[in-house]
Amino acid sequence: MFDSRRRQSGFGAAVNIFELVYHSIVRNVRKSHSNAFMAVLTNMLQIVIFVLAFYIMFTVLGLRSAAIRGDFLLYIMTGIFLYMTHVKTLAAVVASEGPASPMMKHAPMNTVISILSSAFGALYIQLLSLFVILFGYHVIFTPIEFEDPASTFAMLMVAWFTGAALGVLLLAIKPWFPTAVSVFTQIYQRANMIASGKMFVANTLPSFMLALFDWNPLFHAIDQSRGYAFINYNPRYSSWEYAMWVGVILLMIGLMGEFYTRKNTSASWYARR
Repeated sequence: MFDSRRRQSGFGAAVNIFELVYHSIVRNVRKSHSNAFMAVLTNMLQIVIFVLAFYIMFTVLGLRSAAIRGDFLLYIMTGIFLYMTHVKTLAAVVASEGPASPMMKHAPMNTVISILSSAFGALYIQLLSLFVILFGYHVIFTPIEFEDPASTFAMLMVAWFTGAALGVLLLAIKPWFPTAVSVFTQIYQRANMIASGKMFVANTLPSFMLALFDWNPLFHAIDQSRGYAFINYNPRYSSWEYAMWVGVILLMIGLMGEFYTRKNTSASWYARR
């Protein structure tokens, strides 16, 4: 009944938000496993299995000659890392706490913090897995070298941002059409096994096939990352600016939808799941 409110400065409010996001990230990381180390290890094993599966497939089918000249495993990993970051972030944001969640009954908590913690929690796991795998490959097998490591990392962040932006849009739609969003998320993740372009590069595709993939911002991010990672590849048919603008548009539409959904929230939504 009696509630004393303290006025906070802008800096104090920012620190409070960062603290809430940090604790929510820890909660999200531990959600998949009670031990945070095991959660990261599980994700690392998934990436390693993906890399080995594609390496064997390329070798058996004789497709290694179609790859970029250079470290073949690095060529595979540039595609796998961005793909995993994109789809894992998408899945994490879509599964984040909605406006009707019991967590929203706690006063400092809100949907923005839930979205941020899910997105950054997924990014934390993917980055930790990436650095450990690259370090192990560099030390145990062969030294690796990126032509432009900063720009290559920036493309990873573009893949993360577009995945989070699409996740926000789907999260806004989810309370209204939960089954449709769930089905679309699964289809989108499976379709990107091919549509992301991690098995080939845009420069080698004929124009009629290029039209099947250039709608996908992840396709542009992966192709651009290989242009920055390898000195002898110059992507001509992809653009990281396109991926960024698609991400910004999806994020703006998603935030507007999330605001509308939050204003019309109903506890009965969770009973329909």
